[in-house]
Amino acid sequence: MITTTLTGKSLRLARLSRSGDGRFLFVPLDHSVSDGPIGDVAGFPRLVEDIVAGGADGVVVHKGRARLIPASLLSDCGLIVHLSASTAHAPDVNAKVLVGEVDEAVRLGADAVSVHVNIGSDTEAAQLGDLGMVASECDRWGVPLLAMIYPRGPRIDNPGLPELIAHAANIAADLGADMVKTVMAQPIERMADVVASSPLPVVVAGGGSGGDPAGLAASALAAGCRGLAVGRRVFTSASPRLTVAELAAIVHGRAPSTESEPRTRLAGVL
Repeated sequence: MITTTLTGKSLRLARLSRSGDGRFLFVPLDHSVSDGPIGDVAGFPRLVEDIVAGGADGVVVHKGRARLIPASLLSDCGLIVHLSASTAHAPDVNAKVLVGEVDEAVRLGADAVSVHVNIGSDTEAAQLGDLGMVASECDRWGVPLLAMIYPRGPRIDNPGLPELIAHAANIAADLGADMVKTVMAQPIERMADVVASSPLPVVVAGGGSGGDPAGLAASALAAGCRGLAVGRRVFTSASPRLTVAELAAIVHGRAPSTESEPRTRLAGVL
């Protein structure tokens, strides 16, 4: 659907759907904060180049890493600046803190920002507060907010429960996000119930480096999800460009291509 009123949010949201179809393939590359380097200094720009050429709609990076991406690569790919962080070495790996602000992302030319929240964690209250605060700042600056929200922590026995994931998606909506990234329900068929309960477009997290990303993509779209966010399965792939091209073909319903194509700039694709 194309809206008649142009706003900063609507324009940036449009840039996040490269084909203009309101579907999304995001590639998170923020893992270097949580887990360590995902490549050497020379290899990172090449990785981004492959991701863009494969047809990804956006990359997710922290603010400092965004400065290291050649601007020419981002002319045909959305930039999402991740504002949350933690490391695998922390006493509580589920605790997320804000390490960036919306105005910093605006100065970097970001199309959106993202915030991570783990419901069921010991620091859930602080993370929810951060999400609400960032949502207010996003409204002020006209920047879309992707809430990465998961059932994860000592109070969560089964993070794949559809009821829990639906709760997470609705928290994102209630606190002011524009899109929500979360996990796939188990069984997969119940993901349709999650989507039906969510006022926001749902993007499914790609998970670890194993498994079948193409099967995940097909299942997510069949359930009504609006796309995928796949990181490790891309940057650990023998051919990141080909992996992205195959996923982009499923997400956007076209033949696979490893060549970049012009972005269709439409307002209000959500």
